[in-house]
Amino acid sequence: MGIGTALSMASNRSKDIAALIEIRLSRRKVVKYGLGSLLAVVLPFPAFSEKVISQKIKENSSTLLGFEAVATAHLLDSVVVPEGYRAQVFYRWGDPVSDGPMFKMDGSNTAEDQLQQAGMHHDAVQYYSLPQGSNNAKHGLLVMNHEYIDAQMLHIDGGVFDAPETYTAEKTLKEQYAHGISVIEVRKENADWQIVRPSHYARRITAVTPMSVSGPVAGTSYIKTVADPLGQEVLGTFNNCSNGKTPWGTYLSCEENFNDYFDLSSTEKSSEKQQRAWQRYDIEHSYYGWHHNDERFNASLHPNEVNRFGWIVEFDPHNPDSKPVKRTALGRFSHENVAINKGADGRMAFYSGDDAKFEYVYKFITTKSWDGSQGAHHGKLLDEGILHVARFDEDGNGVWLPLLYGKEPLTKENGFDDQADILVHARLAADAVGATPMDRPEWIATNSNSHGVYISMTNNSDRGQDGKPEKDAANPRNANSFGHIIKILEEDAASTSFKWEVFALAGDEYANPDGMMIDDRGVLWVQTDVSSSKLNTGKFEQFGNNQMLAIAPITGEVRRFLTGPIGCEITGMAMTPDLKTMWVNIQHPGEVPAVLKQQGVKKSPSKPNAASNWPDHQKNGRPRSATVVITKNDGGVIGR
Repeated sequence: MGIGTALSMASNRSKDIAALIEIRLSRRKVVKYGLGSLLAVVLPFPAFSEKVISQKIKENSSTLLGFEAVATAHLLDSVVVPEGYRAQVFYRWGDPVSDGPMFKMDGSNTAEDQLQQAGMHHDAVQYYSLPQGSNNAKHGLLVMNHEYIDAQMLHIDGGVFDAPETYTAEKTLKEQYAHGISVIEVRKENADWQIVRPSHYARRITAVTPMSVSGPVAGTSYIKTVADPLGQEVLGTFNNCSNGKTPWGTYLSCEENFNDYFDLSSTEKSSEKQQRAWQRYDIEHSYYGWHHNDERFNASLHPNEVNRFGWIVEFDPHNPDSKPVKRTALGRFSHENVAINKGADGRMAFYSGDDAKFEYVYKFITTKSWDGSQGAHHGKLLDEGILHVARFDEDGNGVWLPLLYGKEPLTKENGFDDQADILVHARLAADAVGATPMDRPEWIATNSNSHGVYISMTNNSDRGQDGKPEKDAANPRNANSFGHIIKILEEDAASTSFKWEVFALAGDEYANPDGMMIDDRGVLWVQTDVSSSKLNTGKFEQFGNNQMLAIAPITGEVRRFLTGPIGCEITGMAMTPDLKTMWVNIQHPGEVPAVLKQQGVKKSPSKPNAASNWPDHQKNGRPRSATVVITKNDGGVIGR
C-alpha cells in the first residue's frame, strides 16, 4: 500500500474510499505521496513519518530533474525541448527504410513506394543495441509501430470518403502498406545519429505480411477462413498502438482498435453468440473502406477474419527474415501496450490495458521460467500460461482473476466452449468473472526494482453519465475528462494479489496521460493525448499542445520536458542504454484542433496542411508524423 492511500485510510477508516480520494487526495498530494510510496517497498509503511518523508524529499529534491521546464505551447507548430537540449527530426512518414524511394510532397507515392518507406502515424518505439545482447549506445535498431492513417494526407485526392469514385485497389494496398511496423538501423557518428542506408536489418511489416499463429487459439475453428482453412497463418497486423520489449531480445507489437477496419453490413445469418461477440467488440462500420477492394474485411462474408486481429505480435528485429507470430495466449482485446516484469522464480508477467471506456487491465503469467539467455526461441514462453484480469477492491487491495476454462463462471453452461473461446472473447470472459471496468486503460510502465506497476487511465467522459457506471475507488471521478494514473504493488511478478492506489489525478500540469516509461534512473516519463476536439479550447486550453513530462520519484516533482506541434499526440519513447539519447514520436500533426475549427480552419486532400505544416514547413507540403532524436548539448544524461 502506498503512503498516500495509507495516510487517508489511517485517518478516515470509516469512510468510503472513493469519498476519501475526493476529499483528501488532491492531484498534488497524490503525486507527492504516491511517488513517495516507492519507498514503501524498501521499508514498510509504519516506519515512515512525515519527518522521514520530508528528509527523503530534501535529500533527493534535485538529483534527477536537472532541466528547466518548458512553457506550455499554444498553437506553436514546432517541437520544444528545454534549454541545453537539441531535438532533431529523424525519421518521418515516407522516409526510406533502407534504399527505397524518397517521399513526394504531393502524396503521389505509389503503394510499392510506401512498402519501402516509413509508415504513417508513428507510435511506440524501442531501441535494440547491436550486436544483439550488448549495451551498445552508439549502434542499434529502432523498431516502431505505425498505428493508423489519415487518407486525406496519404493520397492526392483522399480516401474512400473523400473520393469514392477513385478508391481503387491500389489505394487500399497503399493504406495497408502505411500500417504496421518499421525496423531501421541507426548509428551515432561523432555527435550525430544517422539512419544506416542500405541496411541488412531494415524491413517493413504491414497489414498484409504473413504471420504465424501460436497458443491455444492456433488451428481452432475461431480463426479458420476460406483463405486459411487450417487457422495457422494470418495476413498482416494493423492499428499497432504501443509495444513491449522482451528481455530475450524480441519486439512485441500490440493490435489495438482492430474493429475500425471491418464492415458488418448484415447479421441475419449469424448466431446469437456471434452477434453478442460482435457487439462486445464494437464490430459495425469500417473507417477505411478496405472491404470494397479486399473482401476479407467484409465481416458479414468472413466473420472469422475479425477474430484474427486484436492480439500481441512477436518478432525478432535482429533477423530480417523472421516471421512474426500472433501470441494468442495473451488474449484478444484492444491492446494498448504490454509491460513486463520477472518473478523471483523466473516466470514472466505481461501486463496490458484494453483501451476503451469501461474496459479492463490484464496480466499474463507464464507457466515456465525464463533462464535469462537471449534468443527468439524464448517466445514459446508466451504460449503457455494463464491470462488474468484485475479486480480493484474498495479497500486498496486487488486480485488478478484467472480467465481459465472450467473455473466458474467460465464454463460451457455459461456459454464458454473452451479455452480458445475465452481468449478470443476475453472481454466477455472478463465481464463474467467480475473485473473492474476502468477509465480507458492505456500504457502500463513497470519498475522492476520496486515491483511498481503504473497504469494510465486517459479519460472517461461517460463515467456516471446517462446510466453508465458511477465512479468507484479506482475510478474516482464521474465525467472523468482529465484522466488519472493508478499504481499497483505486488510482492512478486507472479503474484495474483496486489495493493493499489490512485497515484495521480490529472488536471493540474497536464491532462489525459497516455504513454509512460520508467527509465533506468527511476524517472517516470508521461506523455499526453488530449484529442484534437479538445486541444487548446475550453477547460483544456490551459494545457496547450500535447506534451511530455518527467516526474521524479520521492519528491513527486513534475517538469514539462517537451511540447509538440499543432494537433499532434506525443507517443512512444526510447533511450539508449547510457541514457544520453532519447527518441520520441510525434503522431498525427495537422489534426485540426477545435479552436481552429471554430475559426473556420478545415483540412482536406487539397489542403492537408491547413492546421500544421510540421516538420518540413514547405509551402505545398503536408504534415508528417515523425520520430525526433533528443540529445543534451553537453553530451550528458537526458533529464539530469
